[in-house]
This record gives sequence, C-alpha cells and structure tokens, in this order.
Amino acid sequence: MPVSYQERRGQLQTYFDRTAVDAWARLTSTAPVGRIRATVRAGRDNMRNTLLGYLPDDLTARRVFDAGCGTGAFSVEAAKRGAAVVAIDLSPTLVELARERLPSQLRAGHIDFRVGDMFDSSLGEFDHVVAMDSLIHYEAADIVRVIAGFAARTRSRRKRLR
Repeated sequence: MPVSYQERRGQLQTYFDRTAVDAWARLTSTAPVGRIRATVRAGRDNMRNTLLGYLPDDLTARRVFDAGCGTGAFSVEAAKRGAAVVAIDLSPTLVELARERLPSQLRAGHIDFRVGDMFDSSLGEFDHVVAMDSLIHYEAADIVRVIAGFAARTRSRRKRLR
C-alpha cells in the first residue's frame, strides 16, 4: 500500500539524517571510497554536470532552487555561476554539512541553506528548479504533484510559454 507524502517524507528524514548520514558525507567528499561507491560518486558527478549543462553559464540575477540539496554540491556550482540559491533538504545533519563545506568565497549570502520540505510554496518563485535524486523516493502521484508545484513557481518556464 502506498504511503502518503508526509509519511514518506518522515521516513526519508530519518534515513538521511540518522541511518545514512555518514555514508553520504563520505560519498560526497573527496575521501577514498570502495569501487562501488566510486562508481556511484562518478555517476552523481556526471548527473550534476548534466543538470548544470541545462542551465546558462551565467546565472547572475537568477534565483535557483535546489530541492533536496543534500550536502550542497549542486548549490555550490550554481552559486559559482552567480545564482542566488535556495537549497533545502529534510536532513538537518546534511544541511549542516553543506554549510560547513561551503567555500569561503560563497559565504556572503549566495546560498540560503534551509531544513524543510521542498514542496513548501512559501519559498517563493525561482528561475530554475533542480531536484537531483530527491523525487525518486516518492510515489508517482506525489512526484507529479510536486513537479506541478515547481512549475507553477518557476518564472523562466512561463517566459518560454508566452
């Protein structure tokens, strides 16, 4: 039986904040890892680069939403391109790790790391939304609902449709 969005969100928060936090911290660092985790790390790097490839090289004056930011690797790369990034994750521990890893040149307000729900409409509108690996954990109906919510809050999408 499918679980509700809120139930699944709670399960994911427990998993990423307690059970898997050490594994994710290591996987998303430069620390040596085994062969399988090295493959996963390379795949995540490729996926992040692919997503960044869809965005303009210059993101100055653009607001980017990193939904399910984890340890913040995508957020950092978007901020390096000039974006104002709102990065949110369910795991307070991963968000704290993202803050700790933030390069000093980006500490002056380029990334707003938050703990919470990516579906929170109070986060406002964005020019670009990225949800790398965050939606895959939910039921299809919830994924569609969240994507529709993102689309309604994404300014660049509306510009293209006019």
